[in-house]
Amino acid sequence: MGARLRLVTDRTTAPAPPPPEPLLGEEPGPGAARCLTLYAKLTAGVSVVTAAGAGGPLGMTVSAVTSLSARPPLLLVCLRDGSRTLTAVRAHRAFAVHLLREEQQDLATRFASPTTPAAERFAGTELRHVLGVPVLAGALAWSVCLTEDVRRYGDHHLVVGRIAAVHVGGGRPLLWHDRRFRSLTERFPDGPG
Repeated sequence: MGARLRLVTDRTTAPAPPPPEPLLGEEPGPGAARCLTLYAKLTAGVSVVTAAGAGGPLGMTVSAVTSLSARPPLLLVCLRDGSRTLTAVRAHRAFAVHLLREEQQDLATRFASPTTPAAERFAGTELRHVLGVPVLAGALAWSVCLTEDVRRYGDHHLVVGRIAAVHVGGGRPLLWHDRRFRSLTERFPDGPG
């Protein structure tokens, strides 16, 4: 004799669990002004990123550059959304990163101005091309990178570049801290480290 099993469903309804408490309550997080105050306390080297644009070289000053990997050799650069330099990096798949010397504040300021046309940014600056990318002479160090990846986060894009050429000179780096240019007080020997 075969026994038949019958499923019986519980018809009583349990109360719904309360909604989870939001981690920050009603506060979505600090405002942009407070975050910018925090970011100002970060100390960073000042760099200029350049790329070949359709009408000539393009470039901009950035403070968000970091090493990402030694094998393979990768750099990470943050570029502002909508910048002409970002457009050129995407189109030509290559860019240069120049680490500036402490005496290159004027160059950093020129490349940081959103109203300065590209031709004026490069005026009076010795320029050569390495792997088709415009490279500024006189930087503390520079690298030419082939674009590996570009991803948007908020109002900036993270650009990962594989280093294809590199030059390291001597001198001291130009720093950015608390919305001002700074320099190191400790002396370092000139030349590659």
